[in-house]
Amino acid sequence: MAEEQKKGLEGVVVADTRLSRVQGDIGRLIYGGYDIADLAENASFEEVIYLLWHGKLPTVAELESLRRAIIAEMPLPAQIIDMMKVFPVSAHPMSVLRTGVSLLGVFDPEADDNSPEANRRKAVKLTGQIPTIIAAWGRIREGKEPVAPHPDLGIAANFLYMLHGTEPDQTAVDAINVYLVLLADHGMNASTFTSRVVTSTDGDMYSAVTAAIGSLKGPKHGGANEAAMRMFQEVSQAESVEKWFQEEVKGKGRRIMGIGHRVYKALDPRANILEKHAAVLCQRNDRCDLYQLAKRLADLAAADEYFIERKLYPNVDYYSAIVLNAVGIATDMMTPLFAMARIAGWTAHIMEQWADNRLIRPRGNYIGPDNLTWVPIEQRQ
Repeated sequence: MAEEQKKGLEGVVVADTRLSRVQGDIGRLIYGGYDIADLAENASFEEVIYLLWHGKLPTVAELESLRRAIIAEMPLPAQIIDMMKVFPVSAHPMSVLRTGVSLLGVFDPEADDNSPEANRRKAVKLTGQIPTIIAAWGRIREGKEPVAPHPDLGIAANFLYMLHGTEPDQTAVDAINVYLVLLADHGMNASTFTSRVVTSTDGDMYSAVTAAIGSLKGPKHGGANEAAMRMFQEVSQAESVEKWFQEEVKGKGRRIMGIGHRVYKALDPRANILEKHAAVLCQRNDRCDLYQLAKRLADLAAADEYFIERKLYPNVDYYSAIVLNAVGIATDMMTPLFAMARIAGWTAHIMEQWADNRLIRPRGNYIGPDNLTWVPIEQRQ
């Protein structure tokens, strides 16, 4: 029974960390001691990056130094842009991002240098170049030329600038910034654990981040925001939200993507913050159909005994899909933006793992046969 309770390593502590703490029973998340609501209200993404990497908030000079360093690393090697131009336009942006990050390692002469100084430089490089890969692919697949990063814009604004080719308005920048802050880290989640496992083998940072991106791609992790948006689009074509809920969720047992969480048994605090931003954006755009649909669906779930008994609430993916859609992010580009945020946490965890590294090697509980006798191939039935 004890083994069954730990299926999926649920509840198993695998490392000490100073980076973030998830208190799922009360719906609380902190980064380095700071409550996520406080950071979402006040912090730039760059400040959160500094906090995760250094364990403290930056001074004005430290923040400016980090910003300059990240912006300087944003341009991609020309060879990578050329390679992306021959990828099939049907390729999923997460597959392109995974491949692009792996290619960055090929072009970095420090790729296999795992000293603290080299890893810090690689963390800056990856944080700067991941937004460029995502934005460049968004344009390349539409037959457009990539836009070079703007030397005077931060990460959130630069991403929108590189994606759309025009300087973004502040409301959109603020929405992306809040999203990046909220998604920067989240305890020992699947992709973060993946990055630490690869690091524990003395693997390089590019390998660890490439593996983390592969883990994030799945719909049970980062891909849930894309799945939530596709669900909202499906519901919008139904006769009514109530009818879809009764027929699909209650009648067929369909899962509502973005509701429920492996850790949170209370409302995900990030979902609450993003719901407020979704409401503001829908008013600004005078286009509230998807927001109102999502709100109605969440209300139906909140009043249903099945969801109440199991403590299933909207998670970060639920309203993030609405927010990203409102600022012009294509549905299949939503999970790459998750990676763009989580690179802050991945790199912080990789560097934390290196500080006291040991090979992560759990055991499996063997339940197969034993004492079988070899049978020559001619006698096998």
